Formats: sequence, structure tokens, C-alpha cells
Amino acid sequence: MNIGGKNEDLFKEIANLATEQRNPASMEIDAKSIEEILHIINNEDKKVPLAVEVEIPYITKAVEHIVHALKNGGRLLYFGAGTSGRIGVVDASECPPTFGTPFGQIEGYIAGGKEAMFRAQEGAEDLEENGANDVIAAGTTNKDVVCGIAASRRTPYVIGAVKKAKELGAVTIYVTCTPRESFNIEGVDVSICPYVGPEVVMGSTRMKSGTAQKLVLNMLTTTAMIRMGKIYENMMIDLQMTNKKLVERAKRVVMTITGLTYDEATKYLAEAGGHVKTAIVMIKGGVTVEEAKRRLDLADGFVRNAIELNK
Repeated sequence: MNIGGKNEDLFKEIANLATEQRNPASMEIDAKSIEEILHIINNEDKKVPLAVEVEIPYITKAVEHIVHALKNGGRLLYFGAGTSGRIGVVDASECPPTFGTPFGQIEGYIAGGKEAMFRAQEGAEDLEENGANDVIAAGTTNKDVVCGIAASRRTPYVIGAVKKAKELGAVTIYVTCTPRESFNIEGVDVSICPYVGPEVVMGSTRMKSGTAQKLVLNMLTTTAMIRMGKIYENMMIDLQMTNKKLVERAKRVVMTITGLTYDEATKYLAEAGGHVKTAIVMIKGGVTVEEAKRRLDLADGFVRNAIELNK
């Protein structure tokens, strides 16, 4: 990286960002004891969920778009750089084992590619064309929802991704930790702006900003999955039994919902081909495997509705 040249416009832009301001509460943090430092960090972290709460009306709109896309053959695609990109990749990668989503239905892209998940590739975020190219490579269409994630709002990679996605007809969402009144990215259908204030360490957006973005993404995918019938009561019922832990979790879910014993739950899961939803409808509805599957189809995958059918 050449540091000899001048770029005063960029310098001024960064200096004026909300995420780059100094926090009055931590001005003397370097002179504090360990416990005092921890209290300062903790007190600042308490502001994060309150900032997210203010954005719930906008998160609601985003979830509506996501549910519509996923129900109609579309995808949710995250694009971010650095911490923001990693958060998107993590959220996307956890959806298949947690909610049984098909691989590729929810995906995360990070500036610099897979290597950037483990080692910073910071220069990769500096060009809008990198984000645009990744959107094209993802095969983005007008069926998809593209969610840009950038704590500072200005990340060129993310802006390029969102602009290109809009050109391709996708619904666009933008998650940033700068004040809503300063949001000026064209082509964004829904902006989500949890403003958490200056970081404890100036500019370290892996802290409060990263936490806020993680909370928002948790809300986006979890709420979308609930609205798609992936949860019964407050339990995961569409999980994929891809490891021993998840096999035992599936049995516990069936036992908890139905009151059956371990062996009985194991038996029904085997009859249902390992499909938790089908096993629950079989037991709660007192029906065969075939009837349970039929009811789930009629109920659009919602277990509660499938159980109530024909009663």
C-alpha cells in the first residue's frame, strides 16, 4: 500500500464518519485498570440493543422482502468487507444446519474472497467494481434480495455490490451503523441504521458496530425462518441432522413437544426418515407418515397448521 500520495477528500470523508469519532467515555481508557476498562466496554455495549430497537420498523420491511424472495425461488445474499463481511458469511453459513435451508439459498460474500475470512484482505474493499463483479458472479437476479453490510456506510465494495444488484432488479437492503439522516446511498430499498455512537477504541467497528450488525442479521434470518414455518412454538423443527449433536437435538425436540420417551422419539424419527416436522405431525395428529407429509404440504410447511387440519 502506497502511503506517500495525498487523498485529502478521502481523509476528510473518513474523519467525518460517525464511526470514526472519539468516545468521551473512553478518553482515558489507557490509564484504567482491567476491571475499569471492562466496565467502560460493557456500558457502551448496553447501548447496542437499544439502537437496534429503533430500527425495528425498517427491519420489518426487510424481513417482508426476504420472506417473499425465499418463497418465490429467490435468495438472500450478503455482501460486506472485513468484520461486516465475516458477520454476513457466518449468518448465512448457520442457516442450513439450524433451519434446514438449501445450501445456496442464503449466502455471504466478503471482499477478498474466502481468504479474507481468516486473514484481512483490506485492500479488496477499495473498489466498487469488486463488489459489482461478485454480485455478477453470484448469478444475482430480480428474484433475489441483496443485503450490503458496512458499518461506516461508505465501503466501496459494498456500494458497488448494491448498485449492481439494483441494476439487475434485485431488492436491496443496507445495514450500517451511521445515523439515518446521513444515509445517502442510491438504489437501496430498505436501509437499516442502528446508530451505536463512537466506539470505545476509535474506529474499531468490530466492537459495538459489529455487535449491532450481528443482532440485525440474527433478526433478519431468524424472523424470516419463523414466518416460513421453520419453528414450532420456540423450537427448531427443520434442522438437518448432519452430526451427532443435531441427531440428539432432534430427538429432544420431538420428546419435548410430544412428551414421548427417548426410544419412542427415535422410532418416529426413523419412520419419518429423520424429518422432524413429519415426526411431530405424525405424533400430534395421530396420522401416518404419508398423511403427515400431505398435511405439511397443504399447510405450507407450518407444523401448527398441519396438526390442526381435519380436526
